[in-house]
Amino acid sequence: MKQLKRKQTQACLPKPGQKPEVDMTVLARLNTLKTMSINDLKAEWARLFDAPAPNNSGPYLRMRLGHRIQELTYGGLSKPARRMLDLLVDEVEGGKVRKSMISDPRTPVVGTRLIREWDGIEHTITVLRDGFEWQGRQYKSLSAIARAITGTRWNGFRFFGLSGSKRWVK
Repeated sequence: MKQLKRKQTQACLPKPGQKPEVDMTVLARLNTLKTMSINDLKAEWARLFDAPAPNNSGPYLRMRLGHRIQELTYGGLSKPARRMLDLLVDEVEGGKVRKSMISDPRTPVVGTRLIREWDGIEHTITVLRDGFEWQGRQYKSLSAIARAITGTRWNGFRFFGLSGSKRWVK
């Protein structure tokens, strides 16, 4: 029930800058946090989060309360952003992950061959399902291959000319 209510209200929330009177109210509330005591911050935390404050750190409580005020006024993270964060948490914690959902959109489709000339030598890289292949070795990133080729740090997508955000096809 709580999720349904949140979905219904998020659709009608203003965006920052759309309603100056709302922005002024949010700014006033954020400014008030600066002068609040730890006890007042903890009481505000309990009111906004419906849970006791996790610690007595004024800077932490002010930062999180400021975020919460804005979240309640303007809405939280978008659905794709929440989904991406959940996937990343699963990956870090060793949970089940669908790699295709967290891959970089600049990565060409599996089987694509990237060719780059460096110091007069042509280098061919093959895009694999879980990384890239160069000279018979598998790499997790294009940056690692670019570093192996040049001996210096490179953004792999930039080195291989894939800095655009469009999805590549075979």
